[in-house]
Amino acid sequence: MAQSHQKLSHTPNSIEALVVWFKIGILSFGGPAGQIALMYRIIVEEKRWLDEERFLHALNYCMLLPGPEAQQLATYIGWLLHKTKGGLVAGLLFILPGALVIFALSWVYVAFSDMPLIEAGFLGIKAAVLVVVIDAVIKIGKRAITSGHMLALAIASFLAIFFFSIPFPYIIICAGILGVVVGHLKLSDSHKNTSETKTNDLATVIDRMELAGELSHTQPSFSRSIKVFTILLSLWLLPIFLIWLLFGVENVFFQQSIFFSKLAVVTFGGAYAVLAYMAQQAVEVFNWLTPNEMLDGLGLAETTPGPLILVTQFVGFIGAYRSEVALSPIILGLLGSLVTLWVTFVPCFLWIFLGAPYIERLRANTRIAAALSGITSAVVGVVLNLAIWFGMHVTFKNLNEVSVLNFSLKIPVLSSIDLFSLGLTVLAAVLILWFRLGTIYVLIGCAGVSVLMTAIF
Repeated sequence: MAQSHQKLSHTPNSIEALVVWFKIGILSFGGPAGQIALMYRIIVEEKRWLDEERFLHALNYCMLLPGPEAQQLATYIGWLLHKTKGGLVAGLLFILPGALVIFALSWVYVAFSDMPLIEAGFLGIKAAVLVVVIDAVIKIGKRAITSGHMLALAIASFLAIFFFSIPFPYIIICAGILGVVVGHLKLSDSHKNTSETKTNDLATVIDRMELAGELSHTQPSFSRSIKVFTILLSLWLLPIFLIWLLFGVENVFFQQSIFFSKLAVVTFGGAYAVLAYMAQQAVEVFNWLTPNEMLDGLGLAETTPGPLILVTQFVGFIGAYRSEVALSPIILGLLGSLVTLWVTFVPCFLWIFLGAPYIERLRANTRIAAALSGITSAVVGVVLNLAIWFGMHVTFKNLNEVSVLNFSLKIPVLSSIDLFSLGLTVLAAVLILWFRLGTIYVLIGCAGVSVLMTAIF
């Protein structure tokens, strides 16, 4: 214990933070559930940079925003510790490893039509990622659900999104309202738990910074807000304006910049909430790629580090690669990737840098705290839905669509179970849940086993 406190005697410098955020960036597999769990383990449990209460407070705000919540959470924590520079470093390092991998895989995808060993490697990674997500659901659930009504809210949110496909924003709004009501009726012991947590967590880095008066940047300022809004909005829109001047409105780059900018504003609930709309528009309206290619792109995004919304980069690459602009196809694909990445993620930094100071001020507001505790419970149910959705697609080759109370529901076809994938999942479960082996080692191991078995048989 003494050794742990000694490590917390100073605020992490820029190099220390850079190393940690780079580690998180290259290990951020498993979609939002696995990524949030990874950050919790490193930031809260290992490094003790901030406590669980502050972590969940930041997470709840990010869950309310359009865009990838895990990347925005990294940006928020980086900003909290090292101001705007820290937020930029954390947010960019969360994106860049996955973006580089997606670009490379997109090029391989269009260059080679038959890649059995590469597909085998992806299958092994998917099996391991599934277990990472399951482990994340267990960990987050244990920490977020502290009472009977929070458990009921988590179950209700899961039923709402899994069986009735109720949009995620509606679930969050209802959870927030119920959280306020329950808090008002004093049916929650959240204040007691919060008090105990703070007593035990005074050794966190962020608490020491607060006591030393080093968190002045978290104070809301109207003039600062105007400055942040103006700079980031200009950075977001200026490239779109330049593309319009250079290429016109019919060019693929302008179409992609406008389309994915719209997605950046409406992607509440993360990537899964917007995949259906994006796929329909990209395939049927813009004809950038085929339905099967859209599914392949999602598979690539699911098996690389970084936010799942990086699937937009694959769509941007393919759409630009096949355009009729007089440039090399690979250059077109690169430009399409860059345009898509820019308009997808610049808004994410805008939401955090503009809103985070006001959210920090609301930490002491009991009604806001009660609402966010309700949202935390609902998030557990939503993440469980993502885990089951992912599990069905990894373990079964075919899903049947059935109607339940006039709602569409996909059910696995039992005869289509992939025994090889199931075996890899069991292997990953033993390594992660039983032996607690590191995520990256399990990912590499399962991918290697899959490739080896495919090569042999």
